[in-house]
Amino acid sequence: MIPVLAGVTDMRSGFNGLAAQAEQVLAGDPYSGRLFLFRGRRGDQIKIIWWNGQVAWLSTKRLERSRFVWPAARGGKISLSRAQLAMLMEGISWRIVQKTWWPSMVR
Repeated sequence: MIPVLAGVTDMRSGFNGLAAQAEQVLAGDPYSGRLFLFRGRRGDQIKIIWWNGQVAWLSTKRLERSRFVWPAARGGKISLSRAQLAMLMEGISWRIVQKTWWPSMVR
């Protein structure tokens, strides 16, 4: 299971700020090699941090016309399965199992 911060996160935070939240709120070790996910206030952007033992990795994904489906919060953290993470990253709602938006043409 992948730890996810429940609620919203300041998307201006970089790796160090998000790593501090992972330690304080999620009670996890950001340098353990696990992924940690954070969602912005509008729900259209997520950030993922990961440490592979040598490199701090920060990834951001933003949806243009939709919102990321976020699980209901139970406390300060929630967990996603690998399948839920894969669908989340593709913009697929695991509640309705269909793409939430698909571009009509390439720009």
